[in-house]
Amino acid sequence: MGHQRGPDGWPTAEQLDLLCTRAAGLFVYAVATVRFVDHNNNSPKRQLDRLLGSPKSSTFEGKTKFAENTTLDSLYTSILQEAFDDGYPEDDPKVRSVLGAVVLAADPLSPSAIATLLGFDIEEVSPILSSAHSLLTLHKDNDNPVRPFHKSFPDFIVDPSRCANPRFHVCPPDQHTELLIGCLELMNQSLEQNMCKLPDGVINSEVDDLKERTKQYIHRALEYACRSWHKHLVDMTPAHRLEITSALHRFLEEKFIFWLEVLSILGAAREAVNALEAAVRCLDVC
Repeated sequence: MGHQRGPDGWPTAEQLDLLCTRAAGLFVYAVATVRFVDHNNNSPKRQLDRLLGSPKSSTFEGKTKFAENTTLDSLYTSILQEAFDDGYPEDDPKVRSVLGAVVLAADPLSPSAIATLLGFDIEEVSPILSSAHSLLTLHKDNDNPVRPFHKSFPDFIVDPSRCANPRFHVCPPDQHTELLIGCLELMNQSLEQNMCKLPDGVINSEVDDLKERTKQYIHRALEYACRSWHKHLVDMTPAHRLEITSALHRFLEEKFIFWLEVLSILGAAREAVNALEAAVRCLDVC
């Protein structure tokens, strides 16, 4: 059965044959390729030429071969190299931080929440996400969550044997630490008594406009921090201990009660038990 091409003969039969060979039967490869080619700001022909011009196996690919992943790893490597091939290596840590927040967040974060937690401007975060659009599910609204379009991308980018280009490899301990510090610092800066300005002497169920108050006074980044900071207390390395324990001690000494109030309003009081258990384990180690 022949390939179906566009009215002007594009893509060529040779291009389609090469794409089929590289896909090796992986549907996710085909989807990622289409998403990369269908870029809002670039010519589809140019995008396809750039992708096919990238070698199937680059010097940055891992030496360990995975029969199912080799072609997919090559595609992800090529897409990242093309997306961020701007000659500014000083931006690479920021790229890793933003992509790390997408793939390691306990719950999907919006671009605005990523910016807040990492201490970046939204004008810095949005272009990075846009450049990696073929690997992510994005929305026009910066307050909507960003997700990897397929679970194989997080698996790839955190595995140094698969994402062996150090420009893009996300090191989980480093990125979890960055997210943890961002959560603790945000809570230390933002939490205060009676965050939602509730009337004195009432319980949550008696406040008719509790949802509206919550939305007004507890923004998404702060909600994420309160719910999920402890989920980033993993694989802490000695280099990070002093910074983490300092922020954690301040949080427990100065913001603990206000944090419990917010969790109660969010209906997530159970998270306090899990968080404190994780904090005790962390402090015992330190």
